[in-house]
Amino acid sequence: MTMEPQRLSKIMAQRGMCSRREADRYIEQGLVQVDGEAVSTLGMKVSPDAQIELASEGLKQQDRQVTILINKPIGYVSGQPEDGYKAAVSIIGNKSHWREDPSKRKFNFGQLKGLAPAGRLDIDSNGLLVLTQDGRIARQLIGEDSSVDKEYLVRVTGHLSEQGLKLLNHGLSLDGKKLKPAQVSWQNKDQLRFILREGKKRQIRRMCELVDLNVVGLKRIRIGKIVLGNLPDGQWRYLGENEKF
Repeated sequence: MTMEPQRLSKIMAQRGMCSRREADRYIEQGLVQVDGEAVSTLGMKVSPDAQIELASEGLKQQDRQVTILINKPIGYVSGQPEDGYKAAVSIIGNKSHWREDPSKRKFNFGQLKGLAPAGRLDIDSNGLLVLTQDGRIARQLIGEDSSVDKEYLVRVTGHLSEQGLKLLNHGLSLDGKKLKPAQVSWQNKDQLRFILREGKKRQIRRMCELVDLNVVGLKRIRIGKIVLGNLPDGQWRYLGENEKF
């Protein structure tokens, strides 16, 4: 059975080489080779089993892309500024760069170009937030097929029954759809630990409401293999070359 040709940028994104937008940029620059031949036509279609490579200059551009980890304070929005609140990206600068950042990277304002949040963290929540220029990382964290889990510490008020705890782990629905299984357990007498593999809007707060709990504090402490650790509130660091989600 012959496979129908598909857009080159789509195939590159599916293979995790880059995002579709980045693929188009590399194609425009003539930095993509298909079956050994350089191409530069946007929107071109190729066989899904074509050999696709990024030229060395494209690989160098990817190496220069940054991913930044912020300990987002309460009161900052993850994405675009709204209702008078500041966006988390406004935190990034030399003064707020964590002194103990183990990476050797130096900050420059060009690193803010194209930097976007890979996932959200509500304005009234704090903790680990990822901003990246790298479409591969964005896809890994927020793509439809993402399997990266995220861990939260959640302070609550109210009474949680054994059945309520079971429902938090599996059995609740939001927006008419069943939620994926979660891992929810007591961290201490007023704090729950949540581990999720999805990120619906205000998911944890809404889950807690369904079992008669009120969230009074929510902090994200881990995304995949990356932990918040000792990164101070309102400061940031780079994702290191050897760190993976």
